[in-house]
Amino acid sequence: MALIIVEVMLKPEIHDPQGEAIAGACRRLGFGQVTGVRQGKRFEVEIDGPADEGAVAALEQLAADLLSNPVIEEFTVHVHAGEVSAPSTGNHSNREGSWQEGEISS
Repeated sequence: MALIIVEVMLKPEIHDPQGEAIAGACRRLGFGQVTGVRQGKRFEVEIDGPADEGAVAALEQLAADLLSNPVIEEFTVHVHAGEVSAPSTGNHSNREGSWQEGEISS
């Protein structure tokens, strides 16, 4: 089983009101060093079998067709090398492994 991470972000030229609201809240909470925030989505996709070239290509197509809106968003695909562990509860990840070299961006 392999884990592929798809990160989806608004394109830089697209206005991000949610990111601006988060940045404003950071300043109000005393985090004055925060000058900007862009909000996005992260998908952790587990696949049966290895994350070979064909599997990654299929996930890129999935990201383009379903997980992102290509008019206003762009995506990056990361292949996670290592065993997929059970999801944790709380605000952190207990996934083990390391990122393989080379990210794939839309």
